[in-house]
This record gives sequence, structure tokens and C-alpha cells, in this order.
Amino acid sequence: MIIVPVKEGESIERALKKFKRKFDKTGVTKELRRRQQFDKPSVLKRLQKEHADYVRKLRLQEQD
Repeated sequence: MIIVPVKEGESIERALKKFKRKFDKTGVTKELRRRQQFDKPSVLKRLQKEHADYVRKLRLQEQD
């Protein structure tokens, strides 16, 4: 349960913005979207390898 303390004189828009930020950090919507479709384990493994290669190349470029 997300609790957002509202200070005296603070607008409701600001409190809502804090709530949205905290909610996004929990990753609930991201997990929900991920679970809407089934991905084969081989596809997930391939995507992880591609991402690892991409990150490795970025780090190599950064060192040069």
C-alpha cells in the first residue's frame, strides 16, 4: 500500500504527482504489461543476450 503524506498547504496535484512517481517505481504496470502475453523462454534468453551485447558495446565505447 502506497502512503503519500500531504503537508499543510500542499496542493492535491502535487500529492497526486508524488503518488504517481511512487507507483511507477514499484513497477506494477510494467509487470502487468509483461504478463499480458506469453514469451517463449528461448526468446527471452535471446533478448537478454542482445541486451548484454548492447551494454557491453556501450561500455567499451565509453572507455575509449
